[in-house]
Amino acid sequence: MAVDPDVGDRVRCHLDDLLERRDLTLAALADEVGVTVANLSVLKNDRARAVRFSTLVAICDALDCQPGDLFSVATT
Repeated sequence: MAVDPDVGDRVRCHLDDLLERRDLTLAALADEVGVTVANLSVLKNDRARAVRFSTLVAICDALDCQPGDLFSVATT
């Protein structure tokens, strides 16, 4: 089975919602996680094509969430 190159367009990031619920800014999360605001912004705006597991775990630890809380896959 070939991988659809547009499959990443169906992945949605819910970072905005999680930050709002925790009253955190993107800058504060970037400091805690150890990544740049620009990289988190790419993720937040659904423009990321990949996420390192180490970054994913750091975000989940900082936001006390699971990967499924951070991402969903839109139906076709």
